[in-house]
Amino acid sequence: MAVGTGDNCKKEKTAEARVGGTVTIRLWEDRTRGEIYVPSYDSETLPLVNDDYERSFGDSNDTIDAGERAFEFRALKPGTYRIVFEKRMGWKFTPEDRRVYVVTVTPPP
Repeated sequence: MAVGTGDNCKKEKTAEARVGGTVTIRLWEDRTRGEIYVPSYDSETLPLVNDDYERSFGDSNDTIDAGERAFEFRALKPGTYRIVFEKRMGWKFTPEDRRVYVVTVTPPP
């Protein structure tokens, strides 16, 4: 299913987990430009348990702050849930980008 319009139109991505397991979603951020992803999710069924950022040092340029951000969610209840990530810029009122993940949580074996 597509979300957004124009260049911001992306297909939903899927992920799976078992109850008690985790789902990790990794997104690239360029903090030099002021980019930061803000997740929207149901914290009762899929709480965020870890939010880590790893800076990339590709060109050994100290002035660039870009890297991969990893969001880790714990699956508490079976079902299908959506996590929406909006790429925000500090000076804009609307998101620069939107990524949608559909997480299917299955019961334990």
